[in-house]
Amino acid sequence: MTKIVAANFKTNHTKKTTKSYLESLEKKLLASDKIYIFPTPIALCENNFKHLKVGTQNAYPILNGAFTGEVGLESLKELDIKTILIGHSERRNILGESQKFCAEKFDFFAKEDFEIIYCVGEDISIREKGVENVKKFIKTQFENIPVQYPKLIIAYEPIWAIGSGMSASAEQIQQTHSFIKEISPAPVLYGGSVNIKNIAEILNIQEVDGVLVGSASLNIDSFYKIIQEARNK
Repeated sequence: MTKIVAANFKTNHTKKTTKSYLESLEKKLLASDKIYIFPTPIALCENNFKHLKVGTQNAYPILNGAFTGEVGLESLKELDIKTILIGHSERRNILGESQKFCAEKFDFFAKEDFEIIYCVGEDISIREKGVENVKKFIKTQFENIPVQYPKLIIAYEPIWAIGSGMSASAEQIQQTHSFIKEISPAPVLYGGSVNIKNIAEILNIQEVDGVLVGSASLNIDSFYKIIQEARNK
């Protein structure tokens, strides 16, 4: 199975720098690569690349309407964007998106035949209570989520590892991915301080089907090195 490599730019890069990045990266990619890029919403562009897919970090589950500051399906359709991130911890914890709302989003975009990268992960207080508590918490993040959805990709991102420079250990990743694979047959990505120093070790874990990369994706050279490592696996 080809390893999946996804980049979440979060609130980084402009429309101009995103366009340059995507055009440059496209030239380096192979037909066998499975690459997803999630730019900041204002930098979304037409999804007309051959070797990568442009997705949206967020959207409101509506065609259009009175939802200030949100992106609707109508705008995504115009750009031919059919991939979305749902459930990222920053949206859950900073912006207050509940499990109920994540499930509503999932249902709406699944009915529109989107590829969905669905994010789950625990904070440090839960991790410190042990593996069984981690499993119990992650299970709650699948409430009302159709885990058999054929266009589902799951991203396991321990919150305590995101942006901290401290990745989960190989044993922690293996244990958690194995548990998630008992819940759903979908591919499972790892995210949380993935970089060029730890990518080989992470991708060597049998249960890891790819990675969701944050800060290490902002520089095209470092991100391409991660892609090259994925090809080797």
